[in-house]
Amino acid sequence: MASSQTNLIFSFLLTLNFLFFLLPLPSSATISLCSPNAIYQLGDSISDTGNLIRQSTSPKASVFAHLPYGISFLGQPTGRCSNGLLMIDYIAMSLRLPLLNPYLAKDSDFSHGVNFAVAGSTALDSSFLAENDINSPITNSSLSIQLNWLKSHLKSICHTDCEEKLTRSIFFVGEIGGNDYNYGFFRGLKTMDEVQKILVPHVVQSITRTVMEVIKLGATQVIVPGNFPIGCLPIYLTIFQTNDTEAYNEFKCLKGLNGFAMFHNDQLQQALQQLRNAHPNVDIVYADYYNAFKWVLHRAPLLGFDKDSLQKACCGSGGGKYNFERRNLCGVAEATVCPIPETYISWDGIHLTEKAYMHIANWLIRDLTPKLKCLF
Repeated sequence: MASSQTNLIFSFLLTLNFLFFLLPLPSSATISLCSPNAIYQLGDSISDTGNLIRQSTSPKASVFAHLPYGISFLGQPTGRCSNGLLMIDYIAMSLRLPLLNPYLAKDSDFSHGVNFAVAGSTALDSSFLAENDINSPITNSSLSIQLNWLKSHLKSICHTDCEEKLTRSIFFVGEIGGNDYNYGFFRGLKTMDEVQKILVPHVVQSITRTVMEVIKLGATQVIVPGNFPIGCLPIYLTIFQTNDTEAYNEFKCLKGLNGFAMFHNDQLQQALQQLRNAHPNVDIVYADYYNAFKWVLHRAPLLGFDKDSLQKACCGSGGGKYNFERRNLCGVAEATVCPIPETYISWDGIHLTEKAYMHIANWLIRDLTPKLKCLF
């Protein structure tokens, strides 16, 4: 009997602890006094809510406009590269704001912000990548293009002075740069050392230059995300798989690729600190995607993920160790979808599931809250 009561108490405390990590929202009074009224998002497929499918006629882009993409979000695709919602969606909801409409949906309501992110976009212009024999195959809407969209939009709504509006807005610059590295690894046939030497400094410079431009526009709160531990993603695990067991960590992720992601993140954080020193009155906050992902991976079974599918894609070819093949991506006729996407972290081998994004967003909200003067 005593043992039974002890188990019940333990289960109750465990449940309370779990619920704590799922409840990032403060009181409504705090939100009404200190909540932003707009979000502006620059980035790539991690945050695109529909720009690419409105911009491109490429077959590779069109899959995002069709099921099974969006299957968990009202049962229809929106251009999000997932089965449902993204991190930026959960962050907007936590701020009691509407979901961000894509910039290229011209008839949309932009009163609470705009999403400029484009799936497949790069931090560097396609001309720079081409000079280094790297092809950017999906879109030319790089970070500089998105910044120009932002400037054009602000001119159209503010005419002369945006200061009051922008002091109550949050700007996300990224995540961006992941595709620069993807194209370097997968299409430019560059080694890890080459990508690290050739691309990382320029990617970080592009991001920080954009942050400076956003601050010049009047932004006072800027969030700059880092990169995920890419060695845990099915696309990288498939392409770089090896029989060397020492190449993998305890979660069966590739240590070398995770080390590359950490190098990028370290360089980015150092650059952001320099910006903080130059702009002490602006909140420039690093969003730690790397450790947010690790948190989910470490607690995957507790969060309801299948421990045997942590490195597998839910939507994929149906074969291979990671259910991922570059020639049979999610959305093609040969692809299949796992019965319960909520038990998978990876949706299509490149992007994450709605549930994974939800938990990562919750972690980020808890981490960002004390670092910003007026957020959440």
